[in-house]
Amino acid sequence: MQAVILHGAEDLRLETVPRPSAGPGEVVVRVGAATTCGTDLKVYRRGYHAQMLRPPTVFGHEVAGTITEVGEGVSSFRVGDRVVALNSAPCEQCYFCRRDQPNLCADLLFNNGAYAEYMRVPERIVSRNTLLLPDDLPFEHAALTEPLACAVRGFEETGARAGDTFVVIGAGPLGLMFLRVASIAGCRVIAVVKRADQVESARRFGAEHVVQIADGLDVVAETRALTEGGVGADVVVECVATPQSWEQAVATVRKGGTVNLFGGPPSGTRVSFDTNRLHYGDITLKASFHHTPATCRRAFDLIRTGAASPADFITATATLAQVPEVFRRMMVRSAEGRVDIKTAILPSSECAA
Repeated sequence: MQAVILHGAEDLRLETVPRPSAGPGEVVVRVGAATTCGTDLKVYRRGYHAQMLRPPTVFGHEVAGTITEVGEGVSSFRVGDRVVALNSAPCEQCYFCRRDQPNLCADLLFNNGAYAEYMRVPERIVSRNTLLLPDDLPFEHAALTEPLACAVRGFEETGARAGDTFVVIGAGPLGLMFLRVASIAGCRVIAVVKRADQVESARRFGAEHVVQIADGLDVVAETRALTEGGVGADVVVECVATPQSWEQAVATVRKGGTVNLFGGPPSGTRVSFDTNRLHYGDITLKASFHHTPATCRRAFDLIRTGAASPADFITATATLAQVPEVFRRMMVRSAEGRVDIKTAILPSSECAA
């Protein structure tokens, strides 16, 4: 079969590799669609991910498709089922799982290989984090379940309620997903964006107000002015992953408010906060990582019912052969500040053996 292999930093190659087979408890999925991801772009740039993968390996992790083979012992699925297979599953036995923090599982099992004609799904993911699709749900929409589940969990971790003023800093794919989720929940949503093209996107995804960063503009003051009495936002979610935006998030939240430092800067990054503001302002700082089986199901329901308007996230399509060029273009456009929200990778309908 054809698959896109990550060999190292900025080194993706379309290659012919053996078609996977299903072991006990496993399934093989014929990929209907995979979607590009900001995490994939970071891995492509760095050439590895300490937790998720090490090259050389088949790349990609947001995927949906059709089961073509079931392994011994699989009873919940059969050949022909349309499914979304999430990219991880917890062990359900470790310290963190026992404390209802499965996203922090000490033995969190990751799976990659979405940019291929076929993909093997390990037993643990089959049994704990694979979902059946209705016949009318496009594969490329279902593949968005994984990133949306991260946004759903991040939103839930803030404790936001309907009517709260909810600020999202950043308008990349995850920032837009936070906007959509907060809007669905009835929050009064404000977006802080960098580029002119993101203003329209932020409004389309649910922002009532948009603040565009510009030279000489006090973004914190401008954003706080849009809140009731200028006191600041009830919740601020940071989706840019820079020290400046982390500090901006803390400066934007109100007394007694919550900040979710969702964006993950590189290891070793340091930030500075005013301790008096944190302490006497009774501010809650949180960070949320990854998703859980429960938030995957809640995200899937938003996609399945159409509440999340999944079609809005797919702004380009490509074939497997085009994936290396897609990521080269993402690197260039990222530097220029122009990136598609999500590209759906659609393998050929004629899959080679």
